[in-house]
Amino acid sequence: MNVHEMIASHPEVQGNTAERLLHCIEECYGCAQTCTSCADACLAEDMVEQLRQCIRLNLDCADICAAAGSIASRRTGSNIPVIRAVIEACALACEACGEECETHAEMHEHCRICAEACRRCARACRDTMDSLH
Repeated sequence: MNVHEMIASHPEVQGNTAERLLHCIEECYGCAQTCTSCADACLAEDMVEQLRQCIRLNLDCADICAAAGSIASRRTGSNIPVIRAVIEACALACEACGEECETHAEMHEHCRICAEACRRCARACRDTMDSLH
């Protein structure tokens, strides 16, 4: 990803790249891809009926992560309350999805991978919340 290069080159950033926020953006986009892929893998499983909630949470998490990554990438102007709200929602979605995927992790490698990605993203979101003023 070019997150660091793009944000650092933004005229309004002026060298203040907010490393925690950049890490959060990367984790959000990575988690969105992982959750989308996990949902698709769940759909291919023979026991798809038992994975219905997992698929739902995967797709919700993927959408919220992608939105959080996009909103947090915008550096022109300021909209801190919305950035904080979407990052908080992202952390909540990641926690829920990660917990659900963890229940299937022993049977499905894709769920194990997704649970780990969700935990990393939730941590990055929580760490970023402390730095947003």
